[in-house]
Amino acid sequence: VQLQASGGGLVQAGGSLRLSCAASGSIFRINSMAWYRQAPGKQRELVGSISSGGTTNYADSVKGRFTVLRDNAKNAVYLQMNSLKPEDTGVYYCNADIISIVTIARTDWWGQGTLVTVSS
Repeated sequence: VQLQASGGGLVQAGGSLRLSCAASGSIFRINSMAWYRQAPGKQRELVGSISSGGTTNYADSVKGRFTVLRDNAKNAVYLQMNSLKPEDTGVYYCNADIISIVTIARTDWWGQGTLVTVSS
């Protein structure tokens, strides 16, 4: 199983970015999917998550600005980020709780991270 994230970059404050992450490999089922971020010198934190049924959950700092979307047919999760602030700068990681066809075991998988830089 592999998670491939993309879409990071440099944007001015107030701008928007959309991150994408697609899972591939021996996937039986994907449960929850999520986005985390890690700012320089800080711990990784949850940005938002979405269940297999579409229920979302967000960090207070991004509520009303960020939206987590999911396309089950493509095994993909997206993070639409609007009204970006300099404090949103960091490396963004996608995460998925996946049941493998091979092992029939639930495992947490992580994407490689994509850098988002918001300039003031």
